[in-house]
Amino acid sequence: MLNKELAHRIREIQIKARKSVTDVLAGEYHSVFKGRGMDFDEVREYQPGDDIRTIDWNVTARTGQPHVKRYVEERELTVLFLVDLSASGKFGSGQRLKNDLAAEIAGLLAFSAITNNDKAGLLCFTDRIEHYIPPRKGSSHVLRLIRDILHFQPQGRGTDIGQALDYVGKILPRRAVLFLLSDFRDSGFHKALKVTSRRHDLIAISIADSLETALPSAGLVRFRDNETGQTHLVDTASRTVRRRYEAHANQAQQELDSLFKRLAIDHIPVRTDHDYLSQLIRFFKAREGR
Repeated sequence: MLNKELAHRIREIQIKARKSVTDVLAGEYHSVFKGRGMDFDEVREYQPGDDIRTIDWNVTARTGQPHVKRYVEERELTVLFLVDLSASGKFGSGQRLKNDLAAEIAGLLAFSAITNNDKAGLLCFTDRIEHYIPPRKGSSHVLRLIRDILHFQPQGRGTDIGQALDYVGKILPRRAVLFLLSDFRDSGFHKALKVTSRRHDLIAISIADSLETALPSAGLVRFRDNETGQTHLVDTASRTVRRRYEAHANQAQQELDSLFKRLAIDHIPVRTDHDYLSQLIRFFKAREGR
């Protein structure tokens, strides 16, 4: 049974997501994510303006009148959210954690999917496969996805993106739209990323917090790595320390950007203290333009 705080959080995300989908994203999503192709509908007589490449020569020869094949878009898609629930996601310097932001974004995109009659599913992972919900339709199903991202208690603490991508290859034989939500604090997943992006439409959503990119001057501060449990005492009053920290964060981000660009994978960077909706809209506009 849901506690009041969790139920309130799910309801809050539901209202925000539905409003965003209705006001902004419904048309954007439909225009960007196409169906699997064109499905045969019927054969009818040729009409002026029809593309001659669609002429059905067998029917034309049999009837003595030119006929064309008519196709309609095979609209239904399968959308799967791969959400990194490793311990580093339980961090946020503002009003929400990185995992909370992942739930909001997944909820918004999932409501966009079902609005277009697509199916949405969820794969939660850490350094192991934690939880899988097969793709389905319906608002109640999307609410379950949001609840599980917020409420599920994983067994692992680390991150293994490659294992999650390999698992997707086993459970989804047909092409699907994949949203990979993670802070990408992992290594060795490049090959799996490449293989998956060739088979599926893969979009990476990297989630970060402002304190992960720059340190305030706050004197001696003890930092703890949520995934390994290691602690470090850092002198944040040192300008040299702050500069090195920022340079390291920038280098990691540049390497990640370069990886996605090299593999032609769409990348949406978001932060817990910034407006993620504008980032999503920018992505949709850019992709529609291509």
